[in-house]
Amino acid sequence: MIVRIISGIVGIAIAAVVIQLGGLPFAAFAMLLTLIGWYEYSSMMKAKGLDITFLLGALTLILMLCCAWLGNTEELLAVLTIGMLMIFLMTVLLHGSVRPIDACASIAGVLYIGLPFAHLILLRFLDDESQVIDSVAPIADKGLMAIGNALESLMALNFDVGSAMIWLLFICTWSSDTFAYFVGVAIGSHKLASSISPKKTVEGFIGGVLGTTAMAVLVGHVCFNFPFVEMAILGFILAIVATLGDLVESVMKRFAGIKDSGILLPGHGGMLDRFDSIFFTAPVFYYFIIIAGLI
Repeated sequence: MIVRIISGIVGIAIAAVVIQLGGLPFAAFAMLLTLIGWYEYSSMMKAKGLDITFLLGALTLILMLCCAWLGNTEELLAVLTIGMLMIFLMTVLLHGSVRPIDACASIAGVLYIGLPFAHLILLRFLDDESQVIDSVAPIADKGLMAIGNALESLMALNFDVGSAMIWLLFICTWSSDTFAYFVGVAIGSHKLASSISPKKTVEGFIGGVLGTTAMAVLVGHVCFNFPFVEMAILGFILAIVATLGDLVESVMKRFAGIKDSGILLPGHGGMLDRFDSIFFTAPVFYYFIIIAGLI
């Protein structure tokens, strides 16, 4: 338990600095997590006899996130399309080594991991495209000063639109897991999906929905001045979507016959274990705020 708590605190501290820094550090950190997730996914599929096109998939992911960092959504779609075609082409060029099922599993992994992280980057740069350029110089020339400024900004509760959106997304997603866990432990008795995740309960799920809705209103409306009704709806939707994302990854781990996807954070599991809900909430969050006209 002590190791779990310490690693969790360290992980949150790193995330806080990276979120506040934005720019190149945020994009680079997102890319690092993406590649770790890709490695974990490849290992999971390998356990079931699937040969993932690792290098080609990694290259596709890197280019996708670069396009998201630059704000080029059309180029991102082009990279994804070309990557998909190239992966399927491997079934011809490496016939006998790369099977159609391997190509399908590879493309599924690229979509599952790459698109959510691309949306995270797009979220962080919603307010000002110029910060992609401006952020390079401080990190290259004054790295420690940039980190200090990020911490000062966090302590002073100064957030631009992009960082506010990321914090709102993460806090709501974390709240869903936290409220569901504690309510489930306290009064949970009816299983939500016993064959997939035996510890999840209907009571915990309801607690997660109510808690996340309240947290979205508290953080989004009270702290960041977003509209009350939209924040309540957003919290309600994110709680449901976060639970579905968690269940999807649970199905994948059961398929692979493993308990954790990796060892990124001691006591917490791998990257896929920590970001399973974010994989679903990030795209939903992104399109919700656009449709709701919050940006």
